[in-house]
Order: sequence, then C-alpha cells, then structure tokens
Amino acid sequence: MSSTIYQATCSAPVNIAVIKYWGKRDTSLILPTNDSLSVTLDQDHLRSVTTARADASFDGQDRLWLNGEEEVIKPDGRLRRCIDEMKKLRQAKEAKDASLPKLSEWAVRVCSENNFPTAAGLASSASGFAALIASLAALYEPAARGVHFRALAHCSSGQWLGLPFALWWLRRMAGRRAGLGSGQSGCRSRTAVALARPAGAHLRRQRRQEGHPLDGGYAAHRADLASAPAPHQGRRAPAHEGHLGRHPEQDFDTFANITMADSNNFHACCLDTAPPIFYMNDVSRAIVQLTEELNRASEAEGKGKLAAYTYDAGPNAVLYAPKANMPTILQTIRHYFPNADFDDTFDLLGKGANASHRGAQDAVALPQSLPAAFNSNVIPVHEAGAVRRLIHTQVGDGPRVLERGLGAESLLTEQGEPVRLQRAKRA
Repeated sequence: MSSTIYQATCSAPVNIAVIKYWGKRDTSLILPTNDSLSVTLDQDHLRSVTTARADASFDGQDRLWLNGEEEVIKPDGRLRRCIDEMKKLRQAKEAKDASLPKLSEWAVRVCSENNFPTAAGLASSASGFAALIASLAALYEPAARGVHFRALAHCSSGQWLGLPFALWWLRRMAGRRAGLGSGQSGCRSRTAVALARPAGAHLRRQRRQEGHPLDGGYAAHRADLASAPAPHQGRRAPAHEGHLGRHPEQDFDTFANITMADSNNFHACCLDTAPPIFYMNDVSRAIVQLTEELNRASEAEGKGKLAAYTYDAGPNAVLYAPKANMPTILQTIRHYFPNADFDDTFDLLGKGANASHRGAQDAVALPQSLPAAFNSNVIPVHEAGAVRRLIHTQVGDGPRVLERGLGAESLLTEQGEPVRLQRAKRA
C-alpha cells in the first residue's frame, strides 16, 4: 500500500426529465433520439456518493462495489469503457509531466452508495454514473477542463450527461442541426442552461409496487419506432426552448402546461406502440385527475396553476409546485392517499425538520386553502398504502467533490476495502 493515498470522493444528484429523453438513435455512440430538458434535484436529500482510489499495491484488477455488493466490470460494458477513458486522459497528463505518479498504470477501486429508491423514475443509473465520473475526474485530474465529460459521450447513460453542469439541463439531439455524425461532435452540441435556484419544490409519490419489467430507455426507443405520434417528438423540445429557458417562477403556468403535455404525449405514444407499453396505473391516473382539478379550480378564481405533474417510465408521479403552494398540495395528497411514509424535510407539518411520519397515521382533512370551486369528489379517498412514500425536495446543483484523500466521507477503508459490505438497500 502506497504511503500516499490517491483517492477522491464525490456526490451526484438524481434528475427528473421535463422534456422526456426518448432513448438513443445510436446505441454505440449514445446519441439521443430527441432534444430533452432535465432538472437536477437537491443532493442534500437524494444523492449517489462514490469513492475512487488508485494504488500500486492493488492486484492489477479494477474493482467496483455498489451499495455493499461487488459488481462485475464487464470487458465490453459501460463501466469498463468509462474507467478506461478516464485512465487514457490521466495517461496523457502523465506523459507531459514525468514527476506525476503513474495513477493510470495502477488498478482502481470504486465504491458507490445511494440513498434513494431505484426503479422509481429518479434516474438512479444516471446519478451513479455522474458520481463515478466525477470521482474519477477528481482522482485523475484531467488536464483540460470538462474533457472528462466530453469523452464520456461514447460510454455512458444518455440521461445522466447533463447532471454535472447545471440546475436545468438542455440536451440537444446531436447532428440534427449540423449533420454531425460522431458521438464526440454530438456531445459538443449540447448546451447547458444555468438558471438561478427556483423557489419551486418537487414532491415525488412512490406507488406501492415500483419498477417495470421493461427498461425505460428501451421502451422509449421501441415507442419511437412503433408509435405514430412519436416522430413529432424530436421537434417538440426546440419549439419550447423560448419558454423552458425561462425561470419557472417567472411563468409557472407555461412551464406546467409544457411539462404535463410532454408527459401525456410520452405515455400516449407508449400506449400507441404495438404491443402497448403500460407504465401508468389507476393510482397514477387518479393523481393526474386530482392535479388537473386543483388547477382548474384555481384558474376559475382567476389564479394560476397550483402544480404540474410528470411521469417517467413507471407509475410514480412527480409534482412541481411553487414553494408557496406546497403545504396545500401536500395536505391534499395526504387526504386522498392516507398512510404514505413521509420524511418532512422542510417541516411543512410543524413537527420539526426531517420529522418522520410512517405507518398508521391519523386521517387528514382537506386544507382550508383549497380553491372554493374545487370538486372534492374528483377522486375517492384511496386505500391506505395506495401511495407508499412521499419525497419532498427542491432543485439542486451538480456533482460535488466531497474530499480528496482518506477522510470522513470515504467509502473505502485505509486498506482499500468497502466500509460497508452488503448494505441493506433502502426501500
């Protein structure tokens, strides 16, 4: 073991698509089918953390642990290509400076953990890859700023690429305007839209049964090929850029209209696919009905929309709402969907920040702040547990370097082994 520990630990957020990513039109170059827009969530609440270490004493085999379980790094897989690409960048730097330690020649060990549910539409693989590349970049310190992200167009998830750069991420379809053919050129055509942190909040509802037997990226790609409305998808994002490039707090109604329409179009195309792809269920549709009624009643009083919904490749809902509306939204949800687990991050219920509300809970009345025209019979009160968990968070930033070297944030011990093995994954 080297006397100097060459190690870096980084965190990365999850993201939610506003304009949906419809899979890849070129799976080898990871070129997207269409323009898309995503938002990163606050990683003080939901995040992946990854530690990467290089050491001459390691046995020459790169190793990776995910949530306490060792994963196989397949020779032709994305993990292998990501690690190799980062080592090439480090090797180029070492070739120019003979005094640098030869980290590119040493095996690397990577340990990663996340604190959010997988298969819930939170782009868990995107977050994991972002944390992986951020930690390798902090470890290897490539010479050119941003070069480590550009190189990864060839080997990583199509969804995650925007995470390191901005709160809001506009990803352009490579080659659509300039006829570009290579993945690297396409990567340069992406544009980050950096906005100030909005006052909006996000409330995610998890259904009792998560996930879907069909991978989201593959399903979207299949819908793109087989659905009649899908060819229009690639032209929709550019048409909305003038609106979506604005701060949602400045024009929440336009943001809500575009976000909900995009979600509805995505799932309509999935239904129009042969055979049909079913992501939303009865509870998902009830949440849509409830949100539409809240907005209708608010607009009937001459006010704006209260919330906007969106669904990715699964039944779990994401609601966007201005911060001032969130207490009303939360109490309404808890009335119609009782006994949902909820960790009150921002003390909306007055029991203290991060107070936990789990298991059997008292019935919740509809809030007095609802618009007078609201139809309380729009949906029935559902059985307890129909919505299993509520997650309340806000817009956040991109990956962070938590520390370099061995410290309190490290997921590896001094000997280069995982601090936690076989860690129980969160529900």
